Amino acid sequence: MRRYLFALLVAILPFFPILPLHAAGTIELDYAGQRLEGSPLQWSNESVHLLSRDGRWWTFPPSEAENFRRVSPVFNSFSQGEIRGRLQREFGRRFEVTAAGSYVVVHPAGQGAVWATRFDQLNRSFRHYFTARGFQLQRARFPLVAIVFATREEFFQAARREHATINPGVLGYYSLATNRVMIYDQTQQGRDWSENAETITHEAAHQSAFNTGVHSRFSPPPRWVTEGLGVMFETRGVWNSRRYTKRSDRIQHRKLAAFRRYRNSQPTQSLAEWVSSDRPFRANPQNAYAQAWALSFYLSETQPRKYIRFLAKTASRPDFTRYRGPERLQDFRAAFGQDLTMLETRFLRFIAEME
Repeated sequence: MRRYLFALLVAILPFFPILPLHAAGTIELDYAGQRLEGSPLQWSNESVHLLSRDGRWWTFPPSEAENFRRVSPVFNSFSQGEIRGRLQREFGRRFEVTAAGSYVVVHPAGQGAVWATRFDQLNRSFRHYFTARGFQLQRARFPLVAIVFATREEFFQAARREHATINPGVLGYYSLATNRVMIYDQTQQGRDWSENAETITHEAAHQSAFNTGVHSRFSPPPRWVTEGLGVMFETRGVWNSRRYTKRSDRIQHRKLAAFRRYRNSQPTQSLAEWVSSDRPFRANPQNAYAQAWALSFYLSETQPRKYIRFLAKTASRPDFTRYRGPERLQDFRAAFGQDLTMLETRFLRFIAEME
């Protein structure tokens, strides 16, 4: 007999429609032809947010779930070995699955040493960058998963299956829903490895940030914060800061040039407008990425402690809450000062003097 999931959750759990991560224990259910095992994070008559043991975030109407039961008062992720086995079954014999450190990487056969080691080194570098600056990183709750496709066609087919909205020029992405990085090997398409490297470092930075508490996965920060940080990690002076220590190694020169062109040729938003909205990314993504990098780089270089505290503030917001413009502006001013006109003047001078 079919039971109603919402009623079960109310019956077996304290009635808090939003719970701290994993506080609700583990339930099993059938949804969309799959048997899911995970922790309910939020629920109502209209929707359930479920975090499964492989790290995927599911959202569905409770009426569409069947055969559910509570199986444990605690929640634990699948082990790295369990994740490897599940990924091998998912992707089949044309791919291999290799583990290295915190990562489990699906890749074309024979390339495990290359891909798994790269991703694990990037995660280690990310952790070094933030711990050296005093950020109290969380331990990742799940093995970090990356999928490397051999061709562009395979990559876009997989993105369509995941219902990911990406444009034709995208080289890879990190998904909040699946908690995976998805890329394709551009060297197989005759492209320069450096493009692959920038994509990997950018998306791996997103994944590390959302799994270590730099960003909140269930209440993301403003987009300029996430993308600015991702672009910063494209440079060797950030992702390999122990070896490359000069400021010039940390400058993303293409974004610097793009930002200067943008500022010189078009009317611009004030800093207050910019930090309050994600609209620039919908209106002109190229300019928005350039400005996100420029502002993030300025703050991290000139006010690193304030920048770290600001990241921690944006990551500490309650799950499943909207981050509205006035609150964004209030948090930014609390971190960097009330006089944004003066801050913007110093920011633009800093960018103008960069070489």
